[in-house]
Amino acid sequence: MADRGCPLEAAPLPAEVLESLAELELELSEGDITQKGYEKKRAKLLARYIPLIQGVDPCLQTENRIPGPLMTAATSKPQKSRATNSRDERFRSDVHTEAVQAALAKYKERKMPMPSKRRSVLVHSSVETYTPPDLHSAPPDVTTGLAEHSHYERPQVASVRGIPRGHGRNVLETADGVPVNSRVSSKIQQLLNTLKRPKRPPLKEFFVDDFEELLEVQQPDPNQPKPEGDQMAVLKGEPLSVGTSGPSSLLAALQLWGTTQPKAPCLTALDTAGKATCTLTYGKLWSRSLKLAYTLLNKLTSKNEPLLKPGDRVALVFPNSDPVMFMVAFYGCLLAELVPVPIEVPLTRKDAGSQQVGFLLGSCGVTLALTTDACQKGLPKAPTGEVATFKGWPPLAWLVIDGKHLTKPPKDWYPLAQDTGSGTAYIEYKTSKEGSTVGVTVSHSSLLAQCRALTQACGYMEAETLTNVLDFKRDAGLWHGVLTSVMNRMHVVSIPYALMKVNPLSWIQKVCSYKARAALVKSRDMHWSLLAQRGQRDVCLSSLRMLIVADGANPWSISSCDAFLNVFQSRGLRPEVICPCASSPEALTVAIRRPPDLGGPPPRKAVLSMNGLSYGVIRVDTEEKLSVLTVQDVGQVMPGASACVVKVDGAPYLCKTDEIGEICVNSIATGTAYYGLLGITKNVFETVPVTADGVPVSDRPFTRTGLLGFIGPDNLVFVVGKLDGLMVVGVRRHNADDVVATALAVEPMKFVYRGRIAVFSVTVLHDDRIVLVAEQRPDASEEDSFQWMSRVLQAIDSIHQVGVYCLALVPANTLPKAPLGGIHISETKQRFLEGMLHPCNVLMCPHTCVTNLPKPRQKQPEVGPASMIVGNLVAGKRIAQASGRELAHLEDSDQARKFLFLADVLQWRAHTTPDHPLFLLLNAKGTVTSTATCIQLHKRAERVAAALMEKGRLDAGDHVALVYPPGVDLIAAFYGCLYCGCVPVTVRPPHPQNLGTTLPTVKMIVEVSKSACVLSTQAITRLLRSKEAAAAVDVRTWPTILDTDDIPKKKVASIFRPPSPDVLAYLDFSVSTTGILAGVKMSHAATSALCRSIKLQCELYPSRQIAICLDPYCGLGFALWCLCSVYSGHQSVLVPPLELESNVSLWLSAVSQYKARVTFCSYSVMEMCTKGLGAQTGALRMKGVNLSCVRTCMVVAEERPRISLTQSFSKLFKDLGLPARAVSTTFGCRVNVAICLQPNRLGKLAEQGTTGPDPTTVYVDMRALRHDRVRLVERGSPHSLPLMESGKILPGVKVIIAHTETKGPLGDSHLGEIWVSSPHNATGYYTVYGEETLHADHFSARLSFGDTQTIWARTGYLGFLRRTELTDASGERHDALYVVGSLDETLELRGMRYHPIDIETSVIRAHRSIAECAVFTWTNLLVVVVELDGLEQDALDLVALVTNVVLEEHYLVVGVVVIVDPGVIPINSRGEKQRMHLRDGFLADQLDPIYVAYNM
Repeated sequence: MADRGCPLEAAPLPAEVLESLAELELELSEGDITQKGYEKKRAKLLARYIPLIQGVDPCLQTENRIPGPLMTAATSKPQKSRATNSRDERFRSDVHTEAVQAALAKYKERKMPMPSKRRSVLVHSSVETYTPPDLHSAPPDVTTGLAEHSHYERPQVASVRGIPRGHGRNVLETADGVPVNSRVSSKIQQLLNTLKRPKRPPLKEFFVDDFEELLEVQQPDPNQPKPEGDQMAVLKGEPLSVGTSGPSSLLAALQLWGTTQPKAPCLTALDTAGKATCTLTYGKLWSRSLKLAYTLLNKLTSKNEPLLKPGDRVALVFPNSDPVMFMVAFYGCLLAELVPVPIEVPLTRKDAGSQQVGFLLGSCGVTLALTTDACQKGLPKAPTGEVATFKGWPPLAWLVIDGKHLTKPPKDWYPLAQDTGSGTAYIEYKTSKEGSTVGVTVSHSSLLAQCRALTQACGYMEAETLTNVLDFKRDAGLWHGVLTSVMNRMHVVSIPYALMKVNPLSWIQKVCSYKARAALVKSRDMHWSLLAQRGQRDVCLSSLRMLIVADGANPWSISSCDAFLNVFQSRGLRPEVICPCASSPEALTVAIRRPPDLGGPPPRKAVLSMNGLSYGVIRVDTEEKLSVLTVQDVGQVMPGASACVVKVDGAPYLCKTDEIGEICVNSIATGTAYYGLLGITKNVFETVPVTADGVPVSDRPFTRTGLLGFIGPDNLVFVVGKLDGLMVVGVRRHNADDVVATALAVEPMKFVYRGRIAVFSVTVLHDDRIVLVAEQRPDASEEDSFQWMSRVLQAIDSIHQVGVYCLALVPANTLPKAPLGGIHISETKQRFLEGMLHPCNVLMCPHTCVTNLPKPRQKQPEVGPASMIVGNLVAGKRIAQASGRELAHLEDSDQARKFLFLADVLQWRAHTTPDHPLFLLLNAKGTVTSTATCIQLHKRAERVAAALMEKGRLDAGDHVALVYPPGVDLIAAFYGCLYCGCVPVTVRPPHPQNLGTTLPTVKMIVEVSKSACVLSTQAITRLLRSKEAAAAVDVRTWPTILDTDDIPKKKVASIFRPPSPDVLAYLDFSVSTTGILAGVKMSHAATSALCRSIKLQCELYPSRQIAICLDPYCGLGFALWCLCSVYSGHQSVLVPPLELESNVSLWLSAVSQYKARVTFCSYSVMEMCTKGLGAQTGALRMKGVNLSCVRTCMVVAEERPRISLTQSFSKLFKDLGLPARAVSTTFGCRVNVAICLQPNRLGKLAEQGTTGPDPTTVYVDMRALRHDRVRLVERGSPHSLPLMESGKILPGVKVIIAHTETKGPLGDSHLGEIWVSSPHNATGYYTVYGEETLHADHFSARLSFGDTQTIWARTGYLGFLRRTELTDASGERHDALYVVGSLDETLELRGMRYHPIDIETSVIRAHRSIAECAVFTWTNLLVVVVELDGLEQDALDLVALVTNVVLEEHYLVVGVVVIVDPGVIPINSRGEKQRMHLRDGFLADQLDPIYVAYNM
């Protein structure tokens, strides 16, 4: 664990030390020891082996190689063009860059596991730049320490994944003791070191009731800084002097200048070359505005009524390059008493946030949009030629306001505009943190007050020139450049964003050429001009008296201001000219710095501790130089306003003087409301701050600005961030902009494309988690990306002491853009949450961030038998046991004796009903390929028996492997073996296209079962001996292979009769989902008892026809295919599941054609039909498929019933007449292949009273299941999981629920292992090495108390019994058996027992592209493998969604997310996932994944 301590010397450590270290690591990961205790013990163990340099911590000896600060000051080196170096100016701070580099230097260069990615996904970087994963620096093989000690033999139930015996010494084991066939791939191995013990903050200790998993509430740190100052007082600005000389209102000013100074320039617009395209004079502005007002009021009609009435809202849709038309439209609306709502030009139908803007227009009742001719032509059009309707927008009429479209008013016409009262003047849109768009209404009186306050604060004079780089449609660009300028007859030079992109110096050049007195910019514009100013000698800024920095409230603007002054002071820029200001859509201008000649105090800076800020406290940083925030003041409160700072959360109490809070303003110059939203309007625009005693500080309401800050010395306002960018993690608050700044300072290779980084928080597990998304430069390699990501994580951890939950990189230019080129944060967040971000690299760090997980469960000390019985009695619980009907009462036992041996039954049927058809096999086309009557089957069996005795020279008791495709040949071969006393073993034939993986399993079963002979068809015989087969197995070691296709017609001299019913009849081999190959022994007695139970349960008689679509190789599928028809005499229509691959409707068509009342299938068949026939039910009905004949359709399974699948199957085929109650499930397992079957009987049979109740469904609490408890809940309650009864218990079968560890009986509705006792239990496992003793108690278990005499077989499945209110045929109350899952499959994580299917169900729901999912554990990590049914570039979207959903629903941290192609997760013939095979494939690096993400 290189990241935990110091580099060890090369000297090898002794084995016992290694062992002790491994134990120590384990203790730490399990939480049995604290980090401190771990380090202490580890140091003690290693003390003798680590040389110490005198007085120097060995961890620091390698540190001097870390490069120093990698960002130099902006002035130090010539930089060519902005495109390559444009780091986001807002966040530039050389001090901060140095701090970040120093913080990184503290970290050891840890080797983090790099996500592996398939090359085809590297669409963003060429193959040349792709860096293969570093395989040379792999840490020591984790398996080596174990391999040396693994001299013991692992007891083995022959495993398909196992290793041939005799190689035990070289078996490699992963850390949880699972054998692996080959060396774990070096790539996977390399990761183990870093991932085995993820860095986890210690979880607090507290008592947890067994199944209340309480999420931890983070407790405040007792040492956290607390505010200590006095309560602040309300700060009052200077009085607003209402000058007598000035115009009485804005429209009065417009009329005054328009008529008295018509030639005075009002606005100059520039093109992208910087040339003035148009200068609007005050006369022109007045006349055009009048013309527009007249047209709006008199020329627009709808059904002979005026389209608009005073007070109606009108949308203004103008591009950033056309301030002239915008100004005309704005003033035209004001003159016509209409309310302008300026919005951005929608360029496409799917602009970021466009839907929300549409919602705003709809809620404002906008029906008309004003625009220009050029702009209207550029809008997306519908096929009719009209402007397209944008998603979420109301229907709009578009009016082009170019001169030729307007009507000249009569000479004497003048509008009666009222523009001084409380009526709404205009509405400015604002996008909230969540992405919703609201309209801030500004009244006429506020508008006037704002113009006057700005005039006074900025000292604006008549005929001054102002250059404006900002968006003139809103915020400071509108207030200064469109409104206050007209009030003072100023000349505005408007510089479009497009020109700034081409020539970042344009605004400075215009200041020079127009001798502008004031300029309105953002810090970004200052930064851009710095990068472009080289070689510009003739620039002079001496005319400027105010350079207003509109985003001066952003703490990171200070570095741009300082750097700009450094460079341009020599060109006439005076230091006092730079005037940062703070504003918000709700409060308009909050504060602005004034030059000394306007009475401003000298500017100030504050260097604040980031740690203090995160607790909302102001601490001037002294000792920790790294994590500081330097902020500049934004000047004084506006004239005529009062300001105070209130607490962010809860009631608006005044803050203390050293406390950060939200700045609130009381002034007549603020916005008045959010349009149409009364509730939030009251919270924001009508706040009444109170003192600590609850006394209101003023009788007039304040407006919340959304700015966080404090009032500093000289009554200067300081802003440290915005409420919108605030992320509350635990009890600490972090500002998104600060995190962006830290990430940008980690830029050794100029990695981020144009500094575009978005930081936001998402709520996972009831707490905010930080997400950082950056655009990477097109030429960045994988190695660069990963190095940058890991350094960013370290820097943020060091500077902000907070973990980043997810770090994603996207290709350049793909994040949604805000109108003026920034990142649209809320849209980015929305895409992240919906899985639509399409990153090209992702790093998740849930281990470090999620500290509020419930405490791992501690197992309680075991309860003794006596107290358990007492507990059962006290609780009034019934012992959980149930049984099917009694066999003795059901049938004449003579017949049962006569039917003891199946070979006898077949002979008897061949004798008494020779021509009665038993079997009918269908091919993919639905035609019958072979049939067998009783006599035909008998004769074919005789021929096989003769061949075995003569050709095979076999004796009674020899084992014979039957390798046949599904069909009548297999059945004949089975009875042939019985006729000559051999023991048949059915084996699935190898797949010709996939010999490499399927043939070794065939070979293994043949060897493990000790088969003396293989019977097969000609084609398969050839395949077993082929060259291809020789590549997969040793074909020389096959036993005798007999081809039964052309054996001579011969009779056997005498048919073998077993000496006793307990003699072995056949072996049933199958591979479990955990990859274990297990063969069970079935005696003749068990075989006939099984058939008898099924016959009684399903009421099978010779007159019946049943349809079977199952694999005939093991379990109940084999019994139904080969045994039951012979025993009961009914006819079986056999449909091989493989044929459905070429004709999905084959099974259902057969059921309909043969009018089968009873049919059996597997989940995989049901899934194929549901997926493949979903859209074809109409076509099937046309073909005459009718399923109304079906009484029972039973799904044969060894797992928990899949309710959603059976329900969707029932719903889908209801149209074809399938009765609603027909579908039911069965349950069997290795020790007993048929425990439950649910025949639904309708009609006459039901009337005879032989029916059982319908299967019931209950809802249990999934969290309680993890604690091995059952808690019943209502449907739809949180964490509820539906469980369906697994069918009715078969006649003669008894079931009890036993405690998994004490083996005592459990009460009703308690979760435990299902034990079964029945005449058809298997008699034991058959394994090569005779290790039956190991599993003896699987077949001969006894309860530890209570009924200790009965012999039970343990199924290995967890479940519970519940007595229902229903009664069964005998009038008894019905006991329902619910299967929860296989014990072998469960995952033990955090002290709890998880069922993989529950985690997988959550994951599949997380995103529509997830086709299938499987989970398993690797060391102590949860690995989730998802199949992507979509484009490869969408793969990485799934990583965060999967991690989120598993955290939210299961309280587990996913360690590794593997994204693979569809079909990679192996599924067996029963439709069950082979998770252990998948795990082996993952460890051997054989999955060819699209992407593997290692969550840190």
